[in-house]
Amino acid sequence: MDLKGIGEKNAALFHKLNIDSIEELLYHFPREYERFPIAGNLQKTGSAGEKTAVLAVVVTAPSVRRARGLSLLTFQIEDENRQRASVTFFHMPYLKNTIKTGKQYVFYGPCMQKDGTWKLAHPKMYAPDAYRELEGTLMPVYAKTKGLTNQTIRKYCLQALKQLDDMEEYLPAELVTKYRFPSPKQALVSLHAPTDMAEATEARKRFSYEEFLLFLLAVRMEKDGQNRSGVEMIETADANRLISRLPYELTDSQKEAFRQIKEDMLGGMCMNRLLQGDVGSGKTIVAVLALLLCISNGYQGAMMAPTEVLAKQHMETVLALTKQYDLPFRPVLLVGSQTAREKKEIYRKIEDETYNLVIGTHAIIQQPVTFSHLALVVTDEQHRFGVKQREKLVSKSKEAGVHTIVMSATPIPRSLALILYGDLALTEMKELPSGRLPIKNCVVNQNYRPAAYRFMAEEIEKGHQVFVICPMAEPGVMEELENVVEYAGRLREEFPKDVQIAYLHGKMKPKQKNEIMERFAEGAIDILVSTTVIEVGINVPNATVMLVENAERFGLATLHQIRGRVGRGKSQAYCIFMETQERPEANERLSILVRSNDGFEIASEDLKLRGPGDLTGIEQSGSFRFRFADIYRDASLLKSAAEDVAQILKNDSLLLDNSHIPLKRKLEQYVTNGYLNIL
Repeated sequence: MDLKGIGEKNAALFHKLNIDSIEELLYHFPREYERFPIAGNLQKTGSAGEKTAVLAVVVTAPSVRRARGLSLLTFQIEDENRQRASVTFFHMPYLKNTIKTGKQYVFYGPCMQKDGTWKLAHPKMYAPDAYRELEGTLMPVYAKTKGLTNQTIRKYCLQALKQLDDMEEYLPAELVTKYRFPSPKQALVSLHAPTDMAEATEARKRFSYEEFLLFLLAVRMEKDGQNRSGVEMIETADANRLISRLPYELTDSQKEAFRQIKEDMLGGMCMNRLLQGDVGSGKTIVAVLALLLCISNGYQGAMMAPTEVLAKQHMETVLALTKQYDLPFRPVLLVGSQTAREKKEIYRKIEDETYNLVIGTHAIIQQPVTFSHLALVVTDEQHRFGVKQREKLVSKSKEAGVHTIVMSATPIPRSLALILYGDLALTEMKELPSGRLPIKNCVVNQNYRPAAYRFMAEEIEKGHQVFVICPMAEPGVMEELENVVEYAGRLREEFPKDVQIAYLHGKMKPKQKNEIMERFAEGAIDILVSTTVIEVGINVPNATVMLVENAERFGLATLHQIRGRVGRGKSQAYCIFMETQERPEANERLSILVRSNDGFEIASEDLKLRGPGDLTGIEQSGSFRFRFADIYRDASLLKSAAEDVAQILKNDSLLLDNSHIPLKRKLEQYVTNGYLNIL
């Protein structure tokens, strides 16, 4: 990067955030903004848990003690009205020699009153003069990595803004006028150095709309196969025979989904269908029935999963069904961890049709794989792969018009799903199989944590397993939020030595992640502390408890999807949502999860509760992660972008008009950079 003062050390730290250029730095948008209120006394604090600024004097000497694996530094402060508060810092014992009794400071952080006593937990501490310079301002808060402070990132962002030349306007003039968007340069300035929240919100709205517009343009312009002939198939007895012999009856949703799929596959046209079902709705058996229809017609099928663990679980399901019911599957597993020699032999046997069903991960779309008669491709959690990758797999067939089923458990309201998956016919599965116990849910505050740990221990003693979800992967990103690395360490001190605890997050190497997920699936790990990386890709029927820390930071759809990792067996499952800010509006949101286990209902409520002005404080919803936009918060923008894309392509299908040339260049950059593969 060509910025003054960035040496090798800082450049390496920025690289950890995937920032290697000035452009990437400027497009590293703030996660949220801190408002600095006027400092006052304890009576002027807001609602419980809300961040506030208290001007007070330290009246007792700081003391350090350890509790539940935490290093706690505590002392008393007194405001101008002689009201006292207890201040606690976590893992900062060195402050004992810095904080002076009798000296006045401003303490900025969450403040609450409990049992008649005011408490400040891990606040930021300022000299009064230094804080007065911040009063009334907004401070951008960035995702960061250990060794790189928020102040450092902000300093270089401001420096980069000063060096920024005028940027080309790539949106058509009529759209800029229609939505009153700021220019690209002004929008960047407003995001990194806003004068107020309204300015930051308008800037973010521009980039969210732009991202939706580019995504929908790319999908609409690159889709194919909608009107092509599909491979010829006839109905065989195998699928109906399997249905009649299963030890359970398919739900009405499963029957209707397979009826629609069968009608497509036998209809002579190329099928492109989205199978959208809530967590645990039984999509896998529907996919197996479709693959069975394909194989019994003499063709090959492929099923691609987002993780090796899930691919192996699909393989085990197919092998068990094949053996038990004498099905015509000749399946093979193809995953990245296999040796080159193993893969070479598998490639040969796929091409000569020794194998008629390939189940795997991204390894299936690697160049050496060639199918002789591929006729059906099933992708599980399709947005984990992206449009380009799906097309690459379909293109490996010598057959014209390969049928495609894409499965998703992310609960997206139908109106939005029809936009996002505009090139796919939509099938929804809303029923759960009979006999499955609904998950019991509760929303609690931090005072409940010891009871939650006791309950977790009881479930482990029964032979069950536990998930703990934290919003952050490592320490040093957002100090007030829990991270999996430190949390796992605290749990090891809290629980007996024979309780096996491990952590998992997206920054780990794929091999390491697979090993941990496999050990958890096998029962070798009792408590798995993880980020939302587990929302797809692991099926552990023995897991009965999920504890979600900082639950208010997540969208409802995300929370619903991650709680779907429990309740997959015969035992009663429980989900505990730990709310740390204790705000009434956050409690109202989370209470929806207690009232309902219906993902589509929850997604619709999420849509109502989160408006375009809700810029801060919630992690993105579900697995469909755009870089800037959020399909729930920005639902109205998504709908507007879809209408605008339809109009643009109606008048200029190849974007060759002079007014669309800048947009075409931006679109090509968007596709080249891989942003079409929403991950």
